Formats: sequence, structure tokens, C-alpha cells
Amino acid sequence: MKILNKIIKGSMIAGAVLACSASFAGNEDRVGEAGASQLLVNPWARSAAWADAGVASVNGLEATFTNVAGLAFTDKTQIKVNYTNWLGSANIDLYSAGLAQRVSDQDVISVAIQAFGYGDVYRTTVNLPEPTGAVFTPRQNIVNVGYAREFSNSIYGGFNLKVLTESVANMSASGVAFDAGIRYITGEQDHVKFGISLKNVGPTMQFDGDGLATPIVYQTTGGSATLEQRVNDFEMPSQLVMGVSYDFLFSETNKLTAAGSFTANSFSNDQYRFGLDYGMATEKAAFNVRAGYVLEKNIFSDENRTSALSGLTAGFSVDALVGESKAPIGIEYCYRMSPVFGGINSFGVTISLK
Repeated sequence: MKILNKIIKGSMIAGAVLACSASFAGNEDRVGEAGASQLLVNPWARSAAWADAGVASVNGLEATFTNVAGLAFTDKTQIKVNYTNWLGSANIDLYSAGLAQRVSDQDVISVAIQAFGYGDVYRTTVNLPEPTGAVFTPRQNIVNVGYAREFSNSIYGGFNLKVLTESVANMSASGVAFDAGIRYITGEQDHVKFGISLKNVGPTMQFDGDGLATPIVYQTTGGSATLEQRVNDFEMPSQLVMGVSYDFLFSETNKLTAAGSFTANSFSNDQYRFGLDYGMATEKAAFNVRAGYVLEKNIFSDENRTSALSGLTAGFSVDALVGESKAPIGIEYCYRMSPVFGGINSFGVTISLK
């Protein structure tokens, strides 16, 4: 165990050095070069409501996006279903659902899926540039398989495998990516937490399909051929995320969690995330209200901002304790501000079995 502690502490120090280096180096020259940007969208309302700042404190199935080590805090069984109108008026539907299951005193596994729906798009061609009534439906899906383990009372770790698929009318791409995370808890009341997560690491992806083949006809001979176009592969939007949180324990039923994190993005501006989560509970219910902000370069400039989101997030959750085991069944809501597209709303239901 002493060796494991040294490895984890060394990893946290190395991550801190890398994050500090990234904060000074920046990534402006590579902005927009990665693909699979759907990996950067948090589909879960509770953790998104405080700006994804809970790298060190988000628990259960939602942790598979923020820091998979938090999956180890699943009590027994957790089921989640969420819906998001991604980018507001853009009419993009994001559906997410998942299951987390404790399989031993130390181990938890999870399966989750995110599906983006873009609606029907009219098909056009070079020869028929106007819509003819034929449509196709673009798809983007992510399947997650996660695992987390409690190594000691203060050290937790896990990894998450993501399988991606993207398709349009006559082209598609698929790939895999990995997340890994560590959480360390300290303090007399376990109220101080640290977390590190390495996200979206994987091989490059490339589109393929009939859409890259163009039939041509030789005017002189009348013969025909097929022109195959070459496409470049693209990299995953990898991230290194470090975070810390502190619990202000007012009483056994009232708690305020303050969290902050730094995200070193390989293909976009680095980000600082700050969030607050206040919770109070009674014998039959629990209520949480959350707010957060994502700070990055030019975030306050309408002309130079490189993100569709302006940084402000907020939301709440209500959990009713039902049955003899007082298992919570909750609803959750999140709002993310996007000045260009309008507000982004996320709704969800969580069922936890003890």
C-alpha cells in the first residue's frame, strides 16, 4: 500500500507540473484541429450545473464524465436518464442513460450511452443542389464502460472505455478513447478532496464510405471512372484535469461544497472551473442547488470568444427518500448559458438503490 501511495502522489505531482506548464504554454496553434468534440459535452445535469468543477467530489455514474474515480462511491445500484437540448435553438437532442452497479466491497462497474440526434437533413448533390424531399439523419453515439475501485479509505481510482460512432448519409467513422482518474480524500471529516483525470486519450479516427467516391465521365471517350478522395484522420480532444474541493459542514444535514479545477485542453483554450453545491436534507428528502462558472481566454468578449458557451451554469436536484431503505429517487435540472444559441437545458431522473 505504501508503494501505491507513492505512485499516486507522484502522479498527482506530475499532473500538477503538466497542468502548470500548459497554463503558460497555451494551445492556440491547435485550436479546432481535433475531431470527436462530442466527447467534451457533459450529458449529466447534476455535475454540469456547477460547471464540471467537481473533479474531486462528483460521485456515482456522473463521475464517468468528470473523473471516473468517483464511480467508486456508488452505494449499490444507480440508474440515470437525462435529456439535453444541446446548443439551444440548434435543435440538437442529446439523450443519455446509464447504470452503475457495485460488484464487491471495493469495486463498481458502469455502462452508459450518449446519443446525439440532429433530426432529418435534406439530401443535396452537385447536380441537384436544391432539396428534393430525400433526407438522411446524422448520428453520433458514445458507449461508455467504466470501472472504479476503492484502494483505501482515502485513495480511489478508475478507468473508462469509450466507443464512438459517427455517421452521415454515406460516410461513417468509429474509434475508441480512454479515461483514467484518481481521487484522494483527507481531513478529519473527509472534507478535503483532490482529483486528477486524464480524458479522451486514444488513436486517431478517420471517415470512410461511399461519400468519398465521385463518379466521373470522360467527355472525349464517353468512358467513366470513380474518383476516390483522400481524407485525413483526426485526433481525440484529450484533456488533463486537476481539481480540489472543500466541504463546509454546517451540520449533519447542511453542507456547502466549494470546488475548483483546471483543464488543460490539447486542442482548445485551457479552462478554469469554479463551482458551489449547497445541500440540505430532512428525513424524507434532500435538496441541492448548484452554480458554477467556466473561465477561459476571451470568455467575456462576444467577438473573440471561441466557445459557444459564455461560462455561467446553474441547477438544482431534489431527491425523495422512499421505502424502508430510504433509497433516493431524484429529479435534476441544469442550465448552461449560450448567448448565440440560447439557453441549454438538461433534465434528468436518478434512481439509487441501497
